[in-house]
Amino acid sequence: MYSSHFKLKENPFSLTPDPKYLFLSRQHREALNHLIYGIKEKKGFIVITGGIGTGKTTLSRALLSRMDSSVETALIFNSYLSDMELLEVINQEFRIALTGIERTKRRYIDALNAFLTENYRAGKNAVVLIDEAQNLSRNVLEQLRMLSNLETETEKLLQIILVGQPELRDLLEQPSLRQLNERISVRYHLDELSKDDVPDYVGHRLAVAGDRRHLTFAGDAFGKICDFSKGNPRRINILCDRALLIAYAGNRHEIDRKVIKRAVQDLKATDTKKGTFFARARRKGLFT
Repeated sequence: MYSSHFKLKENPFSLTPDPKYLFLSRQHREALNHLIYGIKEKKGFIVITGGIGTGKTTLSRALLSRMDSSVETALIFNSYLSDMELLEVINQEFRIALTGIERTKRRYIDALNAFLTENYRAGKNAVVLIDEAQNLSRNVLEQLRMLSNLETETEKLLQIILVGQPELRDLLEQPSLRQLNERISVRYHLDELSKDDVPDYVGHRLAVAGDRRHLTFAGDAFGKICDFSKGNPRRINILCDRALLIAYAGNRHEIDRKVIKRAVQDLKATDTKKGTFFARARRKGLFT
């Protein structure tokens, strides 16, 4: 809606996990390096955790976009799966033909093992990445542990990346999952951005969206952004998106502390009919 007003190619603060918008803060760079290391060194299990909105899914998409043809990937977003469904989805993601085979665990695992063995002979690696892994059942996690047994005498045929909220760490530390937890050799936890990162994060997203200085964030705006977001990238996006909409409605090209404060108040408003910016703007005829 406001992109043309600020001469942007697209919305810089969309919540979709577009890998080109990944901001490599120190910790995001470290997390990405942990992932690449775990894959290249064939460590078997890799776990990345972080709070809601810290950029885990965007990081995952960026990782997969950097994988070349030597790495076969299976990306799983639906973590509410049974162990049988997990095996079926992994085979489907690797484009393994399932027609004509009996739908049993053994057949699925045999088909997967045959694919991984041929993949290894071709000099390739294979990665399964599961997002929102904190929702996986114990049966599914145990099945993943069993899949990690698919290996040669010297290395793992399958690298399994679990990406999830902090609850995933608690889940893996339960006694019933001790055998799986002990196999995880690569781990990283993503925290919120630091105060110093926030201006760079906002500037990065604006640059990717094609900003040519038709929009500016005043220095006094970032303190308020930090206070509201606590350094959480998703909350920064939500706040900045609202601030740009308010600036657009007021025909402004600078986001200062006052605009951010108004955006914060709008987001905190509970009366959606009378209190929000959208309602006020509609009454003024700015939007229909």
